[in-house]
Amino acid sequence: MNYTLQQLRIFKTVAETKSITKASEVLHLTQPAVSIQLKKLQDQFDIPLTEVIGRQLYITEFGNEIAEVSERILNEVMGIRYRSKAYKGHLVGTLRISIVSTAKYVMPYFLSDFMRAHEGVDLQMDVTNKAGVISSLEENAVDFALVSVLPEQFEVDKVTLMKNKLYLVGSRSPVEKGNIVRKSDFEKLPFIFREKGSATRRAMVDFLRASGIRTGKMMQLTSNEALKQAVIAGLGYSIMPIIGLKNELNNGSLQILPVKGLPISTSWNLIWLSSKKFSPIANAYLDYVKEEKDTIIKEKFNWYEDY
Repeated sequence: MNYTLQQLRIFKTVAETKSITKASEVLHLTQPAVSIQLKKLQDQFDIPLTEVIGRQLYITEFGNEIAEVSERILNEVMGIRYRSKAYKGHLVGTLRISIVSTAKYVMPYFLSDFMRAHEGVDLQMDVTNKAGVISSLEENAVDFALVSVLPEQFEVDKVTLMKNKLYLVGSRSPVEKGNIVRKSDFEKLPFIFREKGSATRRAMVDFLRASGIRTGKMMQLTSNEALKQAVIAGLGYSIMPIIGLKNELNNGSLQILPVKGLPISTSWNLIWLSSKKFSPIANAYLDYVKEEKDTIIKEKFNWYEDY
């Protein structure tokens, strides 16, 4: 046997995702690279690790056993790495964070310098919807979460990072230049919503209801990025957080449309369970955020304060 740790890591990921395509995305490798390493590992066994039926990849019983052994080996190797760094007095372990999809435009900037300063710290960041974030917190599966709406199901503590501002945006204005979009204009506009349960959708619906506004044709998309591309293509209009629209606003593919009562202003909050017992890594990260957040906002989000 002459398999490598990389081959075991790739096979473990393929076994978890049941897909070479998905495994390549998780590992940030090309599909051919994953396929080649998978074949090299398979060549060392007389019993198949996988089988393809139709277009679906399945892991054989033997393959599942190898995947379990691979996970144990990789965990032991990681343990060696952690112990060696711990002996040198470094922080070691994993920082676990769950964020809602629009927070992907915010959270990395509050992580990069911390991760660079602590080489022994690994990052596990799950980008999901609001329900997924709440579930991760409730199950104590993460150290922190980044949300714009605080959960009501349990007690949390928080650090407010920065404002979250939502505007009506479109690829072109439905009214003459200089005019605001009025209540009667909304009824003629095709409107694109996020899925039910999304904090962005909730803010949008609350605004429309409070303003007594009815919209025209309604569409629903389940990710902020898909919604943005639909608006750019002229499929409709939406009320969106502008934190993820910097390039589109600069190049003119999207524009903010003036509406009475907008923007909606909420806050991005780093939250954690009030009863959470922090690891040394989580404690160090919280101290870092409290100390550096104003500097990060000034350096990375100065454009955002102009809106």
